Amino acid sequence: MELYQALILAIVQGLTEFLPISSSGHLILPSQLLGWPDQGLAFDVAVHIGSLIAVVWYFKQDIWNTSHGWLMRIFKGVKSPESKLGWQVIYATIPAALIGFFADGFIEENLRTMTVIGTTTIVFGLCLGWADKFGSRKLDLADMTLAAAILIGIAQALALIPGTSRSGITITAALLLGLNRQSAAQFSFLLSVPLILAAGALKTAELIGSTHAVNWGDIALGTLVSGITAYICIKTFLAFIDRIGMMPFMIYRILLGLMLFAIAL
Repeated sequence: MELYQALILAIVQGLTEFLPISSSGHLILPSQLLGWPDQGLAFDVAVHIGSLIAVVWYFKQDIWNTSHGWLMRIFKGVKSPESKLGWQVIYATIPAALIGFFADGFIEENLRTMTVIGTTTIVFGLCLGWADKFGSRKLDLADMTLAAAILIGIAQALALIPGTSRSGITITAALLLGLNRQSAAQFSFLLSVPLILAAGALKTAELIGSTHAVNWGDIALGTLVSGITAYICIKTFLAFIDRIGMMPFMIYRILLGLMLFAIAL
C-alpha cells in the first residue's frame, strides 16, 4: 500500500470498529471504488491492536475493577457488581467465539460479498433505529441480568456476518432488552475486548506462519492511527449518544447499503 492508503484505512478501521455503522461495509469500498490492494494480514493485525489499546485505555478503570472483582469472586467467594459484570462479559463472549471458530472459513468464502454486506448494513441499521425508538431505556448496567447478557452475546454472534456491525448489533440487543443508551454502549465496548484480543491473536498466529514480507512502517502507522482514532471515536460517541440517539446511524447505514448495492449492480 501507499502511505496515504494505510493512513486512510487505519482511520476507517478506528472509526468503524466502535461506531454502529459496519466496518466491513467501509473497508470494502476502497478496493471496489478506487482499486486499492488488499491491506494484508499484517496490517489487519496492526489495526486490531490499535483498536484494542484504545478501548482498554479508555475503560482501564472499569476493566481493572471488573477483573479484580471477578478474581475476588473466584478465589475468595466475594460477590460484587464487578464480579457479576465479569461473568456477564465471559458468558456473552462464548456464542461469537464458538461460531467464529467453526464457521470463520465458510463466512470468509461465501458471505463477504457486496450484496450480503449491503443487505446486512441496511437491515440491521433499521433494527438499530427500531430498538432505539421502542426500547424502554430504563435499565442501567447494574440492572442487567445474566440472561440478558447471554442474549446480547448471541446477537453479537450475528456480527460474524459481514455488514452487521458488532457494536451495532450488541447495542441493538441491549436497547431492546431495556438498557439505556450509555449502558448499552458501555457493555458493547467492554464486550469487544475479549473478541478483538482473540481476533488479533489468531491473525498474529497466521502472520507468524506466513512467508509474506512485513512493512513495519505500515504496521506502526496502522497501530498508532487506528488507536488514536478509535479512542477519540469512543470518547465522542459516549459524550453525544444521549443527545443524538441512533437515528443518524440508521440513516447513514441505509445510504451506505444503497451505495454498496449500486456498486454491486
